[in-house]
Formats: sequence, C-alpha cells, structure tokens
Amino acid sequence: MTRIIDSHCHVYPEAIAAKAVKGVSDFYDGVNSYGDGLASTVRDSYKGKGADHAVIFSVATRLKQVDSINNFIAKAVSESEGFFTGLGTVHQDTPDMGAVVDQIVSLGLRGVKLHPDTQEVCIDDPRLFPLYEACAGRIPVLLHTGDYRYDYSNPNRMEPVLKMFPKTTFIGAHYGGWSVWDESTEKLHKYDNFFVDSSSTSNWVEDEKIKGYIASYGSEKVIFGSDFPMWDVEVEIQRMLRLGLKESEYENIFHLNAERIFGI
Repeated sequence: MTRIIDSHCHVYPEAIAAKAVKGVSDFYDGVNSYGDGLASTVRDSYKGKGADHAVIFSVATRLKQVDSINNFIAKAVSESEGFFTGLGTVHQDTPDMGAVVDQIVSLGLRGVKLHPDTQEVCIDDPRLFPLYEACAGRIPVLLHTGDYRYDYSNPNRMEPVLKMFPKTTFIGAHYGGWSVWDESTEKLHKYDNFFVDSSSTSNWVEDEKIKGYIASYGSEKVIFGSDFPMWDVEVEIQRMLRLGLKESEYENIFHLNAERIFGI
C-alpha cells in the first residue's frame, strides 16, 4: 500500500485530554469519540493501523492559550522521531498576527489550524485578515468548515476569503463543509487556493456522494484525515479504500498532497 499520512489529528496535554475529548463529543451532539486525544496514542498505535505519519494540532479558544499550545505541539513534534508534523494556532484577538506566524514558523510548525465554530469567530471576520495575509506564500491555513447549526464557517463565509486572499492556501476540513457538503462542493471547488480534507464525512455521507466530491475538487486537492480522536484511523483508511479510486488518486489523497502542502 502507498504511504498514508493522517492530516487531521487533534491532540491535547495529558492533564486536559479527557475534558477536551468530552467537549468535542458534546459539540457534535454526543458522538462518542474513538480516541483519548493523546499524542502518544497516535505515535504508538498508528503504524499498526496502516498510517505512516500524522499532522497534529490543537486550537486556542482563549488568547492566553496560544503560546502554550504552540509550544506543546512543537515539543510533541520534536519528541516524535519524525512521525509528526505540527500546526500552530492563533486566536482572533491576537494583537500581532504576523508576529505569531513568525513564531509558528520558527518553532518548525507547518501551518495554522483554526476552528471557527469553537473559537466563535467567522472565517470572514476582519480580525483574521492579517493572519491570512501573513500566511500567504508561507504556510497553509487548515480550518474547520461547515455546520448547519451555526454560521461561522459555512461556504458564504469561506468564499469571500478565497477571493480576497488568492495567494493563501486554505484547507477546508470535512470536504469543505461538515453537514453542508453539497453546497460547499458546488460553491468552493473552483478556487485554486482551496483544498479539502476527508475527515468526519464518511460516517454521514454515502460513498457515491463522496466520490462525487473528490471528482469535483480533483484528487490533487483532497487530503486524507481521520479527525482523531473522533474516529479510528484504520477504519477511515478502509472507508477511503472502499471508494475504489484509481491508484494515482490514492497517491494524491493519502500522501502526495499533504507532503506538498505541509512540506513533509
């Protein structure tokens, strides 16, 4: 089998992992999370499950968390013997986005992760514009996208940003719009600077629909992700394989796109 990179893994410090995982489960209407949210669990179990590398991150819901999270992720990467690539975080009230992006890059992290719905900030909030500008041509921005219950990250928020920042690489998690997949694909597939990951979709959407999303975006713009600790990466790999895509498409989705975008 081809190399497999899981590009969507939430990890937390051991002291808060159980609380954080429960918070995620509660956010998604009580869906039971598969994993414990620990970086060590990803590192120690993934090779037995078919994954060769993981992109890890966490999200700052308060401004004071930014530095500690970025340092935590950088430390986990440094201790992983090359198994992890890390993404940094920012908060919408960060006073100097450029300085934080510089710090993220200096820590060896390869992108920024935002979760607009839990951070309670719209993707097109002007407070985030300096972040998108600072990331242009340097590192990608991976965002949670889509939720029928809120209007922080839906396509109407994402599309203006793609137009305003054409030199910034954006990755929309969950095929560009969790729970609003069809609308997201229709509106966002045409933007050259917009990529999507496959996480937290196969549990809700039938295979033929997912194949249609991949065809619309093109396999060169789709990245494999499990959404750990929500789902078991081994199960997610099998769900991707059962789509019956071409070998070249699996090469793109499982590792080539992530290698290129995150510099793995």
